[in-house]
Amino acid sequence: MRHNLDIMLKTNIGRLRFLAILEGISWVFLLGVGMPMKYMMEIPEPNKVFGMLHGLLFILYCLFVYIVSQEYKWNWKTTGLALLASIPPFGTILADVKIFKPVAKTS
Repeated sequence: MRHNLDIMLKTNIGRLRFLAILEGISWVFLLGVGMPMKYMMEIPEPNKVFGMLHGLLFILYCLFVYIVSQEYKWNWKTTGLALLASIPPFGTILADVKIFKPVAKTS
């Protein structure tokens, strides 16, 4: 597993794929852990941590979408879909499967 991760992180498309997965997972923690703790148990502190982490991953994801779109000369539709994928929960994971993985295979 470690070897595959090392290979993935050597390219911008690999880094974008990794960020897409992390950003999707951060939604799980924000919605599945942070929100219930805040609103059902009245414990807001974890939500601050998960919210900040999710926000950071969101920004990095958008930055790498831009970097990769320039590197691979994506059209506005592909770039826009990749950016829009960051809005719904798990959209970045879908973008990885539908957009990023096929690009990575041709690289």
